[in-house]
Amino acid sequence: MMLRIEGVFAGYGRSTVLHGVDVTVDDGTVTAVLGHNGAGKSTLLRAAIGLLRPKQGMVLFGGEDVTKLPPHVRVARGMAYVPQGQQCFPHLTTAENLQLVADGRRGGRQAMASALELFPALHGLMRRRAGLLSGGQRQQLAIARALITRPKLLLLDEPTEGIQPNVVAEIEQAVLSLAGVDGLSVLLVEQHLGFALRAAHRYHVLESGRVTSSGAGGTGAEPAVRAALTV
Repeated sequence: MMLRIEGVFAGYGRSTVLHGVDVTVDDGTVTAVLGHNGAGKSTLLRAAIGLLRPKQGMVLFGGEDVTKLPPHVRVARGMAYVPQGQQCFPHLTTAENLQLVADGRRGGRQAMASALELFPALHGLMRRRAGLLSGGQRQQLAIARALITRPKLLLLDEPTEGIQPNVVAEIEQAVLSLAGVDGLSVLLVEQHLGFALRAAHRYHVLESGRVTSSGAGGTGAEPAVRAALTV
């Protein structure tokens, strides 16, 4: 099992957002976390990567307890995190954003080339400052940059939020093609149910910081998920 979040309570200050959450991600699979705004989805990813220390519970990565390890150590052990907001270094070019990760990393150039194969639109944008890219282009850049680290587990937070439909399709295809390649696992937070369930082998629905429904992914799961989200 790649990741196990076990009985996690987490939040901000005195406010608890997650209440005893259990989520698992098997090796080489995509697990989707679904829910309305404010359900605790982003908080779950922040706890997984180490930006939030759980008040209670455990985070296991590759069978090892990483609950108390800082984010940079988790990244070194094989996690990569793409937060909401198409984050990049806006004053650097597309190429420079990628090279920051690739340079000095063993096999970095090869990993950069592999990441660009998933997002061919970036090839023509290498000299453009990242701040001048569209939201969809910046999101592709953010995911490509994370993949250069050759992660074992990729954490994606709302990768299609605010993205134009044609680029959503490109991001969806990239995520679908990633799962299982070199054993890569993906924990995907997403509000577009169609995309999430097509990509996911398994899903969890969060409501008010609690898992209220879980099951196998696939488009056939959509009625059950919609029902869980309307309860």
